Amino acid sequence: MITVTTETIPGYNITAHLGVVCGNTVRAKHVGRDIMAALKTLVGGEVGGYTEMLQESRNQATDRMVAQAKAMGADAVVNIRFATSQVAQGMSEILAYGTAVKLA
Repeated sequence: MITVTTETIPGYNITAHLGVVCGNTVRAKHVGRDIMAALKTLVGGEVGGYTEMLQESRNQATDRMVAQAKAMGADAVVNIRFATSQVAQGMSEILAYGTAVKLA
């Protein structure tokens, strides 16, 4: 499955747009990560635990989006975007979405 953030894929022609596909995940804060994040605010720098959690979340949301595209018979997903939102205190959603297409 080809996945791109662009509207086209060099070397391919889009023959059909199959529709919007998306994948998401909602993650809650972890007490251990919160403690480390609080300590980091004192000295500054990257909060590695949160960085790792967000990367895992993006990967899971992308995998779910690709699975939906495969179920539709797509060859690729174009114009991929990511969005985040807070859904409740201490919980955030990562959403991956794009357009499933057929290629020639």
